[in-house]
Amino acid sequence: MSPLSISSRVAIVSAQWHADIVDRAVESFQARLRELGVVNVDVYRVPGAFEIPLLVRRLAASGRYDGIATSALVVDGGIYRHEFVAQSVVEALMTVQLEMDTPVFSGVLTPHHFHEHEEHRNQFSRHFVTKGEELADAVASTLTTLASLQA
Repeated sequence: MSPLSISSRVAIVSAQWHADIVDRAVESFQARLRELGVVNVDVYRVPGAFEIPLLVRRLAASGRYDGIATSALVVDGGIYRHEFVAQSVVEALMTVQLEMDTPVFSGVLTPHHFHEHEEHRNQFSRHFVTKGEELADAVASTLTTLASLQA
């Protein structure tokens, strides 16, 4: 993968439910993009995953970003099916991407099992570091490929 233009501008929208875990992905996403030469990364925070698609749509409509990433941890809260929330969010992100012609990347994760205890919190914190790096690599690869189509 060739390095991205230093002028590439990327946003990441993260949900604040379980921010102590989700922010690990945001931090590793930013760090990995810096390694790849992207220094223009704006971070936006929303209350939960369900609020992500509207902000992503507005950011895409602004024309300021070459790509927009997202990060959230959607867990079973016992009130409604968390799979429904995650599926709705990811489908909405795909719709934004296709309608706005702006690459949108999902780091909205729904674990099969998550419990509010130290072992799981530590495990998922480490996992989100990896996911943030993988998200950055996906952004870099996709933006590089899209840029090559314009050449």
